[in-house]
Amino acid sequence: MTEQQFINEALGLDRDGARRRSKYRPSQGIIYLILTCWGLTTLYPFFWVIINSFREKGLIRSDSFSIPWPGRAGFTLDNYLLAFERADFKNAYANSIFISAAVTLAVILLAGLAAYGMVRYRFRGRRILHMLILASMMFPVFSTIIPVFRLQVGWGLASTGNRLLSLISVILPQIAGNISFAIIVLMGFIRSVPLDLEESAFIDGANIFQIFGKIILPVARPSFATVAIFTFLWSYNDLFTQTFFLRYPKEKTITLLLNEISSQAGVNYGLMASSVVLVVVPVLLVYIVLQKNIIRGMTVGAVKG
Repeated sequence: MTEQQFINEALGLDRDGARRRSKYRPSQGIIYLILTCWGLTTLYPFFWVIINSFREKGLIRSDSFSIPWPGRAGFTLDNYLLAFERADFKNAYANSIFISAAVTLAVILLAGLAAYGMVRYRFRGRRILHMLILASMMFPVFSTIIPVFRLQVGWGLASTGNRLLSLISVILPQIAGNISFAIIVLMGFIRSVPLDLEESAFIDGANIFQIFGKIILPVARPSFATVAIFTFLWSYNDLFTQTFFLRYPKEKTITLLLNEISSQAGVNYGLMASSVVLVVVPVLLVYIVLQKNIIRGMTVGAVKG
């Protein structure tokens, strides 16, 4: 079998390079049916929250499954108006985006340089360092939160009442919590980048940072995009760390705000549903827009070679 025939066979093409018509198999129908049912059970709870966020709070317990169409009885926007009235979502969004963006940028830069050094350089203690990076992913965040909190209090970052310092006190632990995963993912992709590209740039007079910025970053863009997306979402959704370090109203993030509303709303399910939608929808939109980068970044390093 020639190389071209092998490629056509792997891609499901005929000898002329045209796409073959796939034969329907009953097993494929069963698989699609199972995946469809699983997808519906996953999406329906969030759909239920959305429709009840537009329903009058007195009707949610008696009629929570019908769709409240605009112009009909039961439809209202009061839940969202009440959410914005009782909570400072604008300030909370600003704090969450600032923390998540700072953590994402720092993790991409530090993890990218660390992964590049681990892959391309041989130095004493490299294997031990690699094992320590893997081992650091096994420790849950709550096992180290007390010494981290006391350390940052000693530095004058935590519990100071200064908004910027308090946000920094959250950013530092989140960087430490995400950087190990980022290094492992980026190492797998950088290892597949041809060394000839870097050698050619080095011969042309490029230094290490120029090689990293002009060759590694563009070529490994899908992998960096995957790391950035996961880091941003994990930082945005973090509640445990923020509960320890953010204690004043001006420092509240969107997850802390949702937790506060949930504890105070009681049986006001309309307010709770609208608050959940306001918190989750931005994250959902980010994932929908960038889902191709997530899938590509997680798989491209395994097929390059």
